[in-house]
Amino acid sequence: MNFSLTEEQLMIRQTVREFADRELAPLAAELDREGRFPREILHKMAALDLFALPFSEEYGGTGDGFLAYAIAVEEISRACASTGITYAAHCSLGAGPIYLFGSAEQKQQWVVPCARGEILAAFGLTEPEAGSDAGGTRTTAVLEGDEWVINGTKCFITNATYAGVAVITAVTDPGQGTRGISAFIVPTDTPGFKVSPPYEKLGLKASDTAEIILEEVRVPRENLLGRRGEGFKQFLRVLDGGRIGIGALSVGIAQACLEASLASARERVQFGQPISKFQAIQFKLADMATAVELARLAVYRAAWLKDQGRPFTKEAAMAKLFASETAVKAALEAVQIFGGYGYTKEYPVERYLRDAKLMEIGEGTSEIQRLVIARQLGC
Repeated sequence: MNFSLTEEQLMIRQTVREFADRELAPLAAELDREGRFPREILHKMAALDLFALPFSEEYGGTGDGFLAYAIAVEEISRACASTGITYAAHCSLGAGPIYLFGSAEQKQQWVVPCARGEILAAFGLTEPEAGSDAGGTRTTAVLEGDEWVINGTKCFITNATYAGVAVITAVTDPGQGTRGISAFIVPTDTPGFKVSPPYEKLGLKASDTAEIILEEVRVPRENLLGRRGEGFKQFLRVLDGGRIGIGALSVGIAQACLEASLASARERVQFGQPISKFQAIQFKLADMATAVELARLAVYRAAWLKDQGRPFTKEAAMAKLFASETAVKAALEAVQIFGGYGYTKEYPVERYLRDAKLMEIGEGTSEIQRLVIARQLGC
């Protein structure tokens, strides 16, 4: 067993960390406070080829693989989770389905500009009655001549406002259950494609999350992604990869909590000495560091399995479950270590706590992850 990163992966981590510390960390609080989408940061990330990491060179990528991409998600999220989720949703969920299931022509048309960071992508799966029950899709797509006509609503869609393309799931064969769901590539400038005002959220305030409304949206017959009726199977695979991204995002938040807590504990003096000298604080820091490292290993292993072309559904669910719960626990402990200061916006740990909570909800709740794991165990 070799737990060492390659020289290329180490270089990517160092490059992204330096970029995040220099360009992103100083802006993170301002972006959160203003709810400002980080367009300028995304342009700079594109210039570094960060959007290209998980994709092959044939389709505009660098061919570095999913582990390299997970490392980049972690480092970006360590500085700003809003930017991290924007990045992860674009690569894993938006461009990911087209890369996995699209034809060569579809990949050239859409994956290439996504990998270059020329456009953002979104994934329209969740609906008011199809959240954890993703098979309960109500959006419909009807074939009329050489066009699919799509009607429905998607909610909680990351990047919806700024995306140039969205992958939309819809029922094409009513009465067939999950076998009647298909996926479509929908350019967002298609007539009838509308986006609601963004949600006002607890955290991740600089990321874009909105509803997509589809009213008589017509796309060419060839915009069907893969085969008709395979949309459900497709998005299960897409979510497996997306969970690795959320796991990496969670590790980044948890690492930020650990670093902030260590710095505060060394500087804050009570009873005549730094609070880092008190065993109660040392135990909190030790537990936090242990959980962060274990979460990182779980995420990296799932990403490595994906890169090797091996099954990783169980490992991705485990990584997402453990890492997301670690992020929330680390944020809670960070606020506790900071004391009253941790409850103010003067310090970043209150933002880490607000951002961390979504990690237990998005890409499948913690409860759904436990169901996935149990089923993989044969229950």
